[in-house]
Amino acid sequence: MDDNTRYEAVRSRDGRFDGVFFTCVLSTGIYCRPSCPARTPKRENVRFQSSAAAAQAAGFRACRRCRPDAVPGSAEWNVRADAVGRAMRMIADGVVDREGVAGLARRLGYSARQVQRQLTAELGAGASALARAQRAHTARLLLQTTQLPITEIAFAAGFSSVRQFNDTMREIYARTPRELRREHASRTPVRAARGADGTSTQGRVALRLAYRGPYAAREIFDFLARRAIAGIEEVTGEPGARTYRRTLRLPYGWGVTEVEERTPPGGTWLDCRLTLSDLRDLTTAVQRTRRLFDLDADPGAVAERLAADPLVGPLAARRPGLRSPGAAEPGELAVRAVLGQQVTVSAARTLGGLLVAAHGTALPVRDGGLTQLFPEPGELAEAALAELPMPAARRAAVRTLCGALAEGGVVLEPGVCRDETERALLNLRGIGPWTAGYIRMRALGDPDVFLSGDAGVRHGLLAVAASGASDAAWRPWRSYAVHHLWNAPPAPAPNRAPNPVTNPVTHPMTDPMTDPMTKEPRP
Repeated sequence: MDDNTRYEAVRSRDGRFDGVFFTCVLSTGIYCRPSCPARTPKRENVRFQSSAAAAQAAGFRACRRCRPDAVPGSAEWNVRADAVGRAMRMIADGVVDREGVAGLARRLGYSARQVQRQLTAELGAGASALARAQRAHTARLLLQTTQLPITEIAFAAGFSSVRQFNDTMREIYARTPRELRREHASRTPVRAARGADGTSTQGRVALRLAYRGPYAAREIFDFLARRAIAGIEEVTGEPGARTYRRTLRLPYGWGVTEVEERTPPGGTWLDCRLTLSDLRDLTTAVQRTRRLFDLDADPGAVAERLAADPLVGPLAARRPGLRSPGAAEPGELAVRAVLGQQVTVSAARTLGGLLVAAHGTALPVRDGGLTQLFPEPGELAEAALAELPMPAARRAAVRTLCGALAEGGVVLEPGVCRDETERALLNLRGIGPWTAGYIRMRALGDPDVFLSGDAGVRHGLLAVAASGASDAAWRPWRSYAVHHLWNAPPAPAPNRAPNPVTNPVTHPMTDPMTDPMTKEPRP
């Protein structure tokens, strides 16, 4: 996009570009999201930045009306596999807050100077500035949704000193932390420090997770509900008004995230509540929840590419805003992918429940139906797994995978090189193309994975009379095409004996054509 195209998006208040670029207004000294409801500034008074951090570094303050620091992340970082895209995924997960710029550079395999140079050239701000902008947003959330002392909020948000915290908040929001809290309390009272049951709510944070519409919430909650493992996940309520809840193992402790299917008419967010044993995990917990629900996707770009295809286009039109769910815990998803080889979704869920019951870490306090954290890879690598009723070869594959995860032979985290990770997975005995592709699609959030050997995909292609279709036209959104094919209506039954393959809508993992060594679907 050039600046004139960006200005037209601002004039039309196009929410599709929220988070893609930011509007800086010279006459007021503030920066906004493109969809800001304020009066459109004159073209000569507008400059554009590709990140909130760059706008802040240029001396602009965040708009009070549109809150540009709370926009969805750019889908570009999920698509891009280069160093900048990988760095942005790591920064969002809190790597700079925990390990500094040097830690980020070490994970990327570059020098700190190279990382700073590449980020500044692309985004107008380096890793420190990008992380600082994220810390400020985290601090604002804590100020406005908890009664934590301001000093504790400063360190929970990742600031190294109270003075740095105060200076940053005044610079970005043109208000002190106390003024931010007082202003919000005048509109929405801060929750009491203790809940109705007498338990402390100091570690509970309520927030809205923004997304670009449309959003096919029903399909996402259906997908997660069918796979919810007892003890670590639960879905309550009726369709249209459900709540998804799950436990999280986080860098500083544990947490519980719960997301509501209900959204206000015309809303562009999901309501979320987080319970955290350590509030320093807030940024990481938010990002993991966003990845699970694929909230940084660009449904407009996906629809534009898929709608032009005569085969998948009708499916995309049927379900606008269909997302490709990620994973809250990548290592857990990898283990579940192996458990799901050649069994139904229901059977895989049962196996997962047995695994959690035998090896999971108990929560200090039961939270509804949530009682456990998913087992750590190191423990499963040494376990016999005799409680799992499945072939010995698959138990061995689980142990092999967990050993590689524990020892660092396979790394599943935001920002890793997806190609290298897939190659490392394929080198493990018992991991074939389907499992590696499924892990890449969900655990690594790759939007461009096509599971050619998947039974559900093949049945979806049959439903649209495209068994020999090429997936090249769906790049770089092939993962979304896979979900559309999984949700395709069943093809008309032929006049012959019933096919024993399970219905792909409820079970996209079963395939009777397997490789005898890996028990994997053949391409």
